[in-house]
Amino acid sequence: MRTTSSREIYRNAWMSLREDRIVHPDGSPGLYSVVDKPAAACVIAVEEGGFHLIEQFRYPLGRRSWEFVQGTWPHDGPPGEELARAELAEETGLRAASLELLGRIAIAPGMTSQECDVFVARGLTPGPIAREVTEQEMEHRLFSADELEDMLRKGVITDSVTLAAYTLFLLRTP
Repeated sequence: MRTTSSREIYRNAWMSLREDRIVHPDGSPGLYSVVDKPAAACVIAVEEGGFHLIEQFRYPLGRRSWEFVQGTWPHDGPPGEELARAELAEETGLRAASLELLGRIAIAPGMTSQECDVFVARGLTPGPIAREVTEQEMEHRLFSADELEDMLRKGVITDSVTLAAYTLFLLRTP
């Protein structure tokens, strides 16, 4: 596959949309619309055998969603551990003594270039919460492992990053 042209359709502080004209290997033309977003971080905050989750309203879905802490900077801020620590503190008030990188997830590779680094946070201590305006109705709660897995089985948790991150956690945890 070869890109023959690319043009930006839209841009704001958090994402851009581009349209790429391509040529398939057989020579036939094609078109891709791609949402470009900065790298994100997801934090699995573990404490006493349980997991800290946040619940927030997800406008595109029109409903609230339970998820692991996650987020991104506008305009390609520094990814990785610095972003993970900032998101954890912002959304839950928790600070982590240690972060372990579990892996990277391609969030929706059929439509966006965005990827997400997944971290496990341990040694948690409380601190002030500093949520953004868009997060003002966010909830935060500690769930036991059994409660989390029950929510996954029953389809209460549908966020793809949370589902994939938990899989990485289970594969890395004895």
